Amino acid sequence: MSDLLSITDLTMTIDDHHILKNVSIDVADGECVALVGESGSGKSMTAKTVLAMQPKRAHLTGSVAVNGIEVVDRPAKQIRTVRTEHVSMIYQNPRSGLNPMRRIGAFIVEGVVDAGSMNRTDAHAKAVELMKAVRLRDPDKLFDRYPHELSGGMLQRVMIVGALMNDPKLLLCDEPTTALDVTTQAEVIAILSELQQNRGLGMLFITHDLDLAASISSRTCVMYKGEIVEEGQSDTILEHPSHPYTSALINARPTLDGSRDVRLVSVAQRMAEVEAQGVAA
Repeated sequence: MSDLLSITDLTMTIDDHHILKNVSIDVADGECVALVGESGSGKSMTAKTVLAMQPKRAHLTGSVAVNGIEVVDRPAKQIRTVRTEHVSMIYQNPRSGLNPMRRIGAFIVEGVVDAGSMNRTDAHAKAVELMKAVRLRDPDKLFDRYPHELSGGMLQRVMIVGALMNDPKLLLCDEPTTALDVTTQAEVIAILSELQQNRGLGMLFITHDLDLAASISSRTCVMYKGEIVEEGQSDTILEHPSHPYTSALINARPTLDGSRDVRLVSVAQRMAEVEAQGVAA
């Protein structure tokens, strides 16, 4: 398998503050790789660099290549090609990505129609096909509905459809189930796994949940303070973590005995101890 996404020694600074430090992540054709870490660790910022959506004040060094096309410090035309032909992104909160004043159908088809890659009739037909693939009932009726008329789970499926309209080779999933209830989370994960396998998509799946990472990905990269501190097979990392931060994340998982709050604090406490002892983090 060739590398569909290749991030090599990526460093980002904003006003002399390091946001990302020597990050290297590869995703091969048809492979799902999880990027795991707590909020603020740099996961979403890493994904945004793939689409060249980092803050304007950000300074990047290193390389980010999608299907062999470099995006760091490249012309707008080259970046536009990557966005319209090679990669799509699914965000955490579907409601924030939809205009409440526009119908669902308009959101789904406008990207490919505006890009000139498909006429409106063909785009409508493709959207209906994809809506069926993500298990949305009565797609023709949904086309004319507004976002407030759909549940969170339905809206996230609409976002998935929108992301697949340009037949991307790479899918970036930025905690796409966090805003959903547990049952709907499972349904969306099942749909994403099925689509990824059936279409041979490369997928970078961002999450703070190591159990979820192990269930959907073959490899996991653990990020702490903008650095990759551990990488390996997802099952192996979950069962036999080698870095103290990974162990702290695992110990922070909710338990049935009501000790969740104490365990969550243990991540910060444990890393403070590690850094005080001079262990690299």
